[in-house]
This record gives sequence, C-alpha cells and structure tokens, in this order.
Amino acid sequence: MRGRKPGFSLMKHFSALTAVCLAFPVALHAQGFGVPAKPVFEGEAENIQLKPSSAQVTAEAGGEGITVRITPGEDGYPGLSLVKKDGTPFDLSKHGHVEAKIANTGTKQLALGLRLDNPDDWKNNPYNTENIYLKPGETGVVNLIFGHSYGKKKSYPLKPENISQILFFATKSEAEQSFRIESMIAAGTPGELPAIDPATIRVKPVGEVVYDASSKINAEKQIDTWNKATASVVPDGIRAVYPGGKETGSLVFRPEQGRWDLSQSLQVVVKLKNDGATAVSPNIRLESNGGPSDTIDGGTLAPGESKEFVVPFVAKEMWVGAKDAGEKGKKATGGQPGTKITSDAISAVIVAVPNIDSERSLVLQSVKANLPPSPELPEWLGKKPPVEGEWGMTFEDNFDGTSPDAAKWNVHAENYWDKASAFSKDNLLMDGGFAKLRYERKSSHHNDDPKAKKFDYTTGFLDTYGKWTQRYGYFETRAKLPTSPGLWPAFWLMPDRGAAAGEKWKRQDTGNGGMEFDIIEHLTRWGPYRYNVAMHWDGYGKEHKAIGSSNIYVQPDKDGFVTVGLLWLPGSATYYFNGVELARWETDRMSAIQSHLMYTLPQGGWDNNAVDDKQLPADFVIDYVRVWQRKDLATDGDGLKSPAPAP
Repeated sequence: MRGRKPGFSLMKHFSALTAVCLAFPVALHAQGFGVPAKPVFEGEAENIQLKPSSAQVTAEAGGEGITVRITPGEDGYPGLSLVKKDGTPFDLSKHGHVEAKIANTGTKQLALGLRLDNPDDWKNNPYNTENIYLKPGETGVVNLIFGHSYGKKKSYPLKPENISQILFFATKSEAEQSFRIESMIAAGTPGELPAIDPATIRVKPVGEVVYDASSKINAEKQIDTWNKATASVVPDGIRAVYPGGKETGSLVFRPEQGRWDLSQSLQVVVKLKNDGATAVSPNIRLESNGGPSDTIDGGTLAPGESKEFVVPFVAKEMWVGAKDAGEKGKKATGGQPGTKITSDAISAVIVAVPNIDSERSLVLQSVKANLPPSPELPEWLGKKPPVEGEWGMTFEDNFDGTSPDAAKWNVHAENYWDKASAFSKDNLLMDGGFAKLRYERKSSHHNDDPKAKKFDYTTGFLDTYGKWTQRYGYFETRAKLPTSPGLWPAFWLMPDRGAAAGEKWKRQDTGNGGMEFDIIEHLTRWGPYRYNVAMHWDGYGKEHKAIGSSNIYVQPDKDGFVTVGLLWLPGSATYYFNGVELARWETDRMSAIQSHLMYTLPQGGWDNNAVDDKQLPADFVIDYVRVWQRKDLATDGDGLKSPAPAP
C-alpha cells in the first residue's frame, strides 16, 4: 500500500451499541502519512445505522466487529449499508483511501465488494468499488483509493467529503454466506494514487529494435535459462550454451520490467548465429499475457552461420470454434484457438534447442519488431462472395452522396455501450465517397434531442434497423479504423424480427434463434493490426453465451483500410479479412433470424485504455458496404422495408 510503513497497533474498541447501531473495534492505526489514519466512525458510533439490503441480510454488532449473515434468496447483491442516522455525509476529505479488515466466517468462498457512494443520480455511477475474495476462515484487507475502482483503475471522481453511504455487498448464492467487518479506517493523503504494478508497465522500442548488441541490458533481470542451458553477454550479443541430453534447453530474454508493447508490429524477427562447431536447429516462440505464439522451426544453422527467424503474430492455423460450444453442460469455448499472443504485452522471447546429443551454442544477435510486406489482395474482393454459387447483390452503399440514404440508414438510436457519448447526425460525415463516424470532445444532446441527456463526447452512428434486413448471405465492408486511444469501433449484425415481434428488445433478442455477429470489433489500445470477431447468443443475462477470438491479426492495405466479410450460411459463420479466411464456426445453434447492419464508435470496451482528448477528433472511415444473397437462401423478409419508417 502506497506510503505505508510497517508496524500497526491495535486501538481501543467502541462501546457496545444497540442492535441497529455500530459496535466496531478501532484497529490498524497507520503511520507515515501527513494525517494519521483514523477509524471511519471515530466519535460517531451512536450516529451510525446498519441498513440491510433485504430480509435475507441480518447484522449483529459485537466486540469483534459487525457479523453479517446472508441467507439464499433473490437479492442479486445482498449486503449491508452503513449510513448516518442524522442524514449527514461521512467526511473523509483529509485522507486518500479507506480500508476494511474482513473475515469470511462462512463455509464457502466469499466475493465481497466495498463501495462508497456520493449522493448523485445513480445513472451517473457516483461510487467507487473494490472487491476482496476470501476462502472460508480467511481474513483479508480490502483497500479502496478514492477515484478508483475494480483493481484500482481510474473511475468516478469520488468526493470524499460527501460520502452518503458505505456499502458491503456479496453476490447472489444458493448457499448461506457470512462475514465479519473487523475494522475500517481512513488513511493516506488527499489525491493519493495507486502504486504502479510493475507487470502493467509497457516498454515500446525505439524504431524496430527491441534488442541488439549495442543495447544496454540488465542481465540479471532480462536473461534466464531453462534445463541446464547457460547464458552470458558477449560482444556480439547473448550467448547461450545448450548441453546435450533429452531435455530441451532454452534461452529466455525478457524486458527489464513489465512487458514489451509491440502493437505497432505484426512480427518479431530474431537473428541468431551458430558460434559452435556443430549444426543446430533452434525453435523460437514468444510469450505474452494472452499466451504463446506459434513455435517457429526455422531449419538448421551451420557452424558460423547467422540467420533471421520470423515469428509472426498471425496464427499458422485460423480460429475454429468447437461445434458443441454452448450446448448443455458445454462452455462456449473450445475448438482450434488460432493464436493466443497479445502483441501489446510480450513477456519473453524464447530460443530453445530440443533433444541434442552433444553441446550446441547460439548467439542471440538481435530482436526486431516490424511489419511484413503489404499484402496482395485477391481480385474478387469487393466484387463477389468468396465461394461459388448463384449469388446476387442485395445491398450496396458507396457513400457517394452528401448525406446518408434515409431509406437505408438510421443515425439515431439508444446508446447501450459506453453511456458516455451522444449520437448526433452532425458526427456522421459524408465526404469524398466515404462515410465517417467522428468521435470528438463536444457537448451534445443525445440523438440531437434537446430534451435528451447531454454528454461531453459525441459520436456518429449508422444502422439499418427497421429499414433493411437479411437472413444469411455474404456481408462485406471496407473501412479504416481510428487509432486514437480508448475507442471501440465495430461493424456488426443484430437480429430484427420486424415490427410484429413487439418492443425493440424482443425484435433484437439474441435468444430464440437470434445471434449477434461481430464481423470486426476493435479496441484501439490493441494497435492497428489486432481485431476481434465474435458471436453472442441466448441473451445478455445469466444465460448469455459467446464465442470468438480477440487475436485476429491483419495488415491493412496500402491506404490503411481493411476489408472484412462474414459468410453466414445455415449452420456456419466464416470470417474473412482482406480476402483470407481467418475464423469459422459451424454449429446447429447458428442464427436463423433476419438481421440488420450496424456501425458504431463508442469509447471503452472490455480491454481498452482511456480516451485522450488531445488525440480527438478521430474518424471511423467507411468506404463501402456490400451484401450478397445466395438465390436458394432468399426469403421474403430480405431487403428494404417499404415504406421505410421515419428515423
């Protein structure tokens, strides 16, 4: 914990109170801060009220703290709030964090959240939360730094002088849960920041060079060996000696701290020299937070020979989903995973020499991260589907006008994704044969409605909901994705059963045979070459299932565009990037519901960084969208709706 010195002393207990008030031991006085730590409720015990979230929760104050018992039931997040009886807030403004000592007094693992609230509209998420996970009988401390949540990530800018409630909450469980709050203190200094986790540090190389003989390295931290291999720094690199034997000897080269961020690259080129007297056949792979790259067997190096070995991020074999994924008792995973490498978090280069009968030696001369030559695009791209059959084009927009075609497109909708951005027709620009969804720091009313909520960020939006749908076919777009941090562009399909199905959520239900198709989904933190494809079904609640890959690596064309397509057929979905098949799933659960097109550009996502206002505005540029249908799969529900409903 930042700023804390070792050595705590147990302080006196509060006096016992009535059943609805707090009896709390004051503990863990912290040293080393400008303002000493203090119990959150010091001097106010008589003014504290315990408020269970439902009848499932009971709380009892005693000499050891507050014991909370939770019986099974329908409460999604059963817990206990601590508030002041007189309605005044807790003022923790002299400190930077709070921490609570918790004991799991139950028989099952406990997942417990500590939340501090400001008295603001709950829709604005005016709280900070941290979690602790405890085994039965285990005691631990949950620490919440103001302005941070869920692993000390930057969050809502909590006002510590105006805390309306302190909440401890568990999760819904079929078993009884119980825990004891043994102490709670406020400590640290105002504006306190989390300590930096060394594993989160990202090191970007200058130019292509990750390492060469001129690089300054910390041999103790950066060089390791496995299975009796040895290594030393020599004038022309790092020399590894591999003894003979059945075990595979390995040289491991790491960043000095954190991970290498090689997200501006698509491959690592490792140069090795055989400085021994015997030929050697090395294997090379990369390790990352996501998992390993493919292992490259580059052939044999003769004595004295130097050679460059290319380790691509692109998988040798494409991603293939398991046919039974998501079936009863089956996880929505499995199949052929493609690659697991995450290019922004490379943790090691490993040079292995397997199963040798006598000593070999290699010198690691350099490690570089770069791009392969620009890809050659197939002639059929943009002209027809990638498979044979009797196909006809059913939808095309080249965005040659000055405004979107109102018979095809909506520019307004609800924002279910980031809840931080307004949609505006003014942020859908038509220029030079392109449609541009522009994301910028601009205050706007959502959907250009002066009665709607106002947001600090504004983005563009396009979809064909209620105006055009198709079941099955080949769906293709050519687009250039933004590079500004924190953005989440996507081209995707959602079900649309038509007006007769009722409310929008029923029309777009991904259950009952429906499915969300993410044809290309991108988080700009990943760099310009890594993408996600996915399918989601059975709703977005507890039955939600999803399958796909977030490690699809592709090099855009010479103009910075990537062309992506989905071939959706009965029982199968196949994804193409620049005309190359990179992902496929075959299943009896494949969607059989009419679907519409969507282009979105919110901020956020599940693995992104923060938006940088200095790098805005940023554009998601769409060159064209084209859709084909196979004649034998066409239905009356395909195509434009007539008359088109008003936007």
